[in-house]
Amino acid sequence: MPSHVKKISYQEFLHREYGFFRAPLAPELDFYETIRSGNIRKLKTLLTEPFHEKKGLGILSDDRLQNLKYHLTITIALVARFCLSGGLPLSEAYSLSDYYIRLTDSARTPEEITDIHNEMCLHYAKQMLALQRGAITSKAVSTCINYIYDHLHTRITLETLASITNLSAPYLSRLFKKETGSSVSEYILNKKLETAKAMLSSSDYSIAEISASLAFPSQSYFTNVLKKDCGLTPKQYRLINTDNISRLNRQ
Repeated sequence: MPSHVKKISYQEFLHREYGFFRAPLAPELDFYETIRSGNIRKLKTLLTEPFHEKKGLGILSDDRLQNLKYHLTITIALVARFCLSGGLPLSEAYSLSDYYIRLTDSARTPEEITDIHNEMCLHYAKQMLALQRGAITSKAVSTCINYIYDHLHTRITLETLASITNLSAPYLSRLFKKETGSSVSEYILNKKLETAKAMLSSSDYSIAEISASLAFPSQSYFTNVLKKDCGLTPKQYRLINTDNISRLNRQ
């Protein structure tokens, strides 16, 4: 990597996107990923700032209450989309979305908008947690998945996961495959690629920075695995992607 390329981490990316008075419809991947992963405890800490007091919300209406309604409707749609990508059934994701959009439409105060927002986020997160618990039965695999989500910016090995679960690497490998349907290495790569796609779509970080931030062995390796995954190079993916989050952020 050229020496002038700024070194960043995946976590720095999340911090930048979730902070600095950005609107909730900006690419705050940490927030949406927290809901998708069913992390109730972390989500509650992210909900401490009232939705109706968030700074940086774009002006979609001159009426304050209507503006909040528009932004909450967009947030609901994005949460539904993230949960769909995490395996929530289509009918369930959209029935919840419809329900909370109707509540939003009938809200009469900014404080009520915040209540609906928080209830909606927690409802989706609980559904995702229940979904995961149904698919994953062992504490060891759940621990591994949580570790992977928290350390996408590092090189994660089977040996490391075996160490934190106090299991042998061969046994953990078999257990992980049985419960997730993927090998440990496949699962890690898929999560890194999901995050890389989001960063390509919704940030101005260079391809070299994204590759380094997710601890890919090299930029060429990152290019090759992404092309194998979706048939596009990182540059092509960024050029043709019209992600809704990015469009809304430019309004």
